[in-house]
Amino acid sequence: MCQRAALRYFKSACERDHDAPARRVSLFRICVRSFQVRVRLFQVRVRETTMPARHGSSRRFPAREAAARPTVLILSASMGSGHDVIAMELVRRLAAEGVEAEVVDILDLLPLRLGTALRGWYSWMMRSAPWLYALIYQIFFVPGRAPSVSPLTIVIAARLRRLVGSRQVAEVVSTFHVAAQAAGHLRWHGRLPVPSTVLLTDFAAHRLWLHPGNDRYLCPDLATAHVVHTATGCPVSCHAPVVRLGFRRPGPGVTPIVRPDSGQPESGAVPAVHSDSGRTESGVAPAVHSDSGQPESGVAPAVRPEPRPGIGAASMRSRIGARAGDRLVLVSAGAWGVGGVEETARVLARSGRYLPVILCGHNRELRRRLRHTGIALGWCDDMPGLMATAYALVDNAAGVTCREAMAAGVPVVSYRPIPGHGRDGARAMARAGLSVYARDTGELLAALDRFGHGEERDRQVARGAALFALSPAESFLVPPGL
Repeated sequence: MCQRAALRYFKSACERDHDAPARRVSLFRICVRSFQVRVRLFQVRVRETTMPARHGSSRRFPAREAAARPTVLILSASMGSGHDVIAMELVRRLAAEGVEAEVVDILDLLPLRLGTALRGWYSWMMRSAPWLYALIYQIFFVPGRAPSVSPLTIVIAARLRRLVGSRQVAEVVSTFHVAAQAAGHLRWHGRLPVPSTVLLTDFAAHRLWLHPGNDRYLCPDLATAHVVHTATGCPVSCHAPVVRLGFRRPGPGVTPIVRPDSGQPESGAVPAVHSDSGRTESGVAPAVHSDSGQPESGVAPAVRPEPRPGIGAASMRSRIGARAGDRLVLVSAGAWGVGGVEETARVLARSGRYLPVILCGHNRELRRRLRHTGIALGWCDDMPGLMATAYALVDNAAGVTCREAMAAGVPVVSYRPIPGHGRDGARAMARAGLSVYARDTGELLAALDRFGHGEERDRQVARGAALFALSPAESFLVPPGL
């Protein structure tokens, strides 16, 4: 209707003013522009009336929901499962502290189902065109300069601002790099009234994780913490890896960790680190190992974790079809079953020394192709039980599964990592002595063979276990007074 009215007005103006063609063209442009703006405003209002919630439920947006107490808003993204696993574990831990928390998938904040499209495109790219992701990563993720804010980030930031305004939020926690950009952008411009914390889920912090507008960063190790602080100037703390309940049970002699705000010493206490500006930053971890590879003082002694109670190795082997004498090597392909895990499984099977247990995730086609090569499993809900029976883990993404292996005392070998963040993360883990980076099949089998001698295995397991002596992530997120 608006368009027809604009055209009628334009036609009548043309008939009245034959001698002013320039004015007629300008008038036409103004009418069309006005029409476009009205249509866009109408579409935005319609789309923002209802926001889909996670797990298929629906909630009114931006209508304010009644909340008895402030909530920690955790931003995740369903790009695989790693970010969601960490976010949901944080919710569970905060609930145990009496703090309410909510997870929001930032892909749901995008209009026109763009989030679904991005997820599908990323999944296709990692399975069918990893070279394309490698190219994108090199162009947009690697350079050290501060990233410009993308239009995608602007859209997510606007929706996030309205979402925070519709709730009684105490703090925003980002577990995905785009969320960190959006929250940092809002905080930088004074549009986010609550603190913004970024919890890095990668061992290597690429530049899209980094925004100086965020209030603080929680990092997995000291090297990452120094990179983040140098790039952003934000306060940085190191925390124990966030893994689900059941992976780790500390043995005797390990002191329980105390919340840092209690004023009490904790196991593996982290000394303060002074930045270039002279500020003291608490919670930045010291180097875990010296050049000699031995643990330095100030780090709690590592204790090999006990297997999860109630899940015996014999019963788990029986469930997956393995024999008692088999050396089970877990081969992780992530939730989407990506990477060159088929070659990895065949190398292990042909060696005759190891039985590959391939974690195919939700990739049914991959599981079908590997049904005669070792043991091919789909999505597994009992990873603690599998870890309790594993000889080693061969990983290709340097993600949550690696942290779970460290918690369970299972040594890690990175082999044929996925491009981009997977390759950078694998290299960072190897530099920290948390894994072995095998560049070919010979190095892969040699690394696994060395684990059988005990010395190298124990050294790597000790380095991984030392990370868990740091303060838990949730201890930094509990709002004062809650």
